[in-house]
Amino acid sequence: MENHVFESSEERTFQYQDSLPPLPVPPLEESLSKYCDAVKPFLNQEGYERTYKIVKAFENGVGKELHQKLLQRARFKKNWLEEWWLTAAYLDVRMPSQLNVNFGGPAPYLEHYWPPEKGTQLHRASIAVWYTLKYWDLLRRETLSVHKAGNYPLDMSQFRNLFNTCKIPGRTSDVISNQFKTVSEGSCPTRLAVMARGRIFTFDAVPEGQILTPPELLRQLQYIQNICQTEPAGIGLSALTTEERTRWAQTREHLISLDPKNSSHLEDIQNSLFILSLDDASPYGTPEDYSQIAMLALAGDPTVRWGDKSYNLVAWSNGVFGSNCDHAPYDAMVLVAMCDYIDQNVKACEGRWKGSAAVRELHNPKELVFTVDQRILNDIALAKEQYYKQASDLQIVNYAFTAFGKQLVKKKKLHPDTFVQLALQLAYYKIHGCPGSCYETATTRMFFHGRTETMRPCTVEAVNWCRSMLDPLSTLAQRQELMLKAFVKHNKMMKECQLAKGFDRHLLGLLLLAKEQGLPVPELFTDPAFTKSGGGGNFLLSTSLVGYTNVHGAVVPMIHNGYGFFYRIRDDRFVVACTSWKSCPETDAERLSRTVFQNFHEMIQLMVHSQL
Repeated sequence: MENHVFESSEERTFQYQDSLPPLPVPPLEESLSKYCDAVKPFLNQEGYERTYKIVKAFENGVGKELHQKLLQRARFKKNWLEEWWLTAAYLDVRMPSQLNVNFGGPAPYLEHYWPPEKGTQLHRASIAVWYTLKYWDLLRRETLSVHKAGNYPLDMSQFRNLFNTCKIPGRTSDVISNQFKTVSEGSCPTRLAVMARGRIFTFDAVPEGQILTPPELLRQLQYIQNICQTEPAGIGLSALTTEERTRWAQTREHLISLDPKNSSHLEDIQNSLFILSLDDASPYGTPEDYSQIAMLALAGDPTVRWGDKSYNLVAWSNGVFGSNCDHAPYDAMVLVAMCDYIDQNVKACEGRWKGSAAVRELHNPKELVFTVDQRILNDIALAKEQYYKQASDLQIVNYAFTAFGKQLVKKKKLHPDTFVQLALQLAYYKIHGCPGSCYETATTRMFFHGRTETMRPCTVEAVNWCRSMLDPLSTLAQRQELMLKAFVKHNKMMKECQLAKGFDRHLLGLLLLAKEQGLPVPELFTDPAFTKSGGGGNFLLSTSLVGYTNVHGAVVPMIHNGYGFFYRIRDDRFVVACTSWKSCPETDAERLSRTVFQNFHEMIQLMVHSQL
């Protein structure tokens, strides 16, 4: 989303959905060959030969049967992976979603018209909410521009899950409730949920089909704030959404059993457009350092956000903004696109409302007051305790590297995304003395209901280059040659993954089929090489490019001794959000980020010197 063209009068947002090609199943031999390549950096010769035999036995035995069954499934499902991925990656997961699965991050508005400033929270929030509602309206009317790769339309179905969407906990598996409808499909809930000081309110944000203006939204928010500042804090029921999923499901069942109104209140929250979190904290932030804001976006006050909601817009008391989102219904690019829309509009209006100050007669916001007992209060206290314990263990740095950006890298004829990924591989190697298994998100939105494929940047070529950079006998020419080989390999693999020719999702499909058929787990998946190379969600580096806009975000590491590493790329800078766990003595997000920045300089110098 570099062109900032958001509205289209010629194409309808979802018009290409039915004509998108089905998600293909790659040839088994190709996927297994790519898997063998991917495990090489983590094995010695003997280990590799053992794994190779296991792979070949799988290819000629049970793998062949499972692959045929997968092809059969793909004949009847336009996206053979969709249900499986949603269930296995999100809905069946039992650990707490907030912190572990949700993504979040700071909004970039402080870089222009909305620097941190006391007393601006509600005025700015009313404008941010208004633009968010305008985006909802673009989707409702199907006038949001279709995303494209060149002239090729991409799948837009995930945008339907941005609003009126919530995950509902179950004892063994969660479900997603989505009440969004386009205008042609019918009416859609229009209530906004606002959380402040442990209390929850709702009001109609689109009465009689007319979106409330910023002055009208401000009136509603002031009403809520007045109550919260003059009355005791609420019980913070939403902290329950930070719990382990089965425990939260059981508590929720008990909550519903106490009073029918509780069920109705929960539905109001689930069906609401989104959550506005009015947070009392005042995180420090600058265009070069978003660390405090990123920390509070990911791990802030659990009593003013609903962790299961597809979108929590967080407005802090100093007029700084962020978000926290459930990952199950959509991937981060959906939120990035919307936040970029808001960012461009805040710039265009210079951060001020320039329309009418008139305010219609409005119904006051309604507070959702739950009937609770001591068990619920105890569960809230326990939820907060476990949440804050984990949150206090999180280290996050969110820094901008401003010496140069995309412009200079492209001038050197290097791909900016690959540039960051190789700098990260080198940083991990320098710090840990070995290759770091790495997940990078690749989008498969060229296909019907496509989401992501795993792209694995830790290649043999990348490792060879890393070793040359640490070898004092290696010449500049050798280092450059090896670096360029690593670039070529990375770019080729990313292109293949985007064309659904990766191998991780294919292997996942085969594993899930084996489980469905009641077969023993094939040895390929129990082989230590599978886990060591990152398989089964064991990547040391969990990474994603969040785009070429001003919008960024963060996630926690996939595993305890790993890192989360999200980054955005602009003409003049790279901005990284790196996370690690303080309780892991081997990992340090600050050190990794600083080493990546140092590598940026080294890589550019390499290109300069080698061309002399």
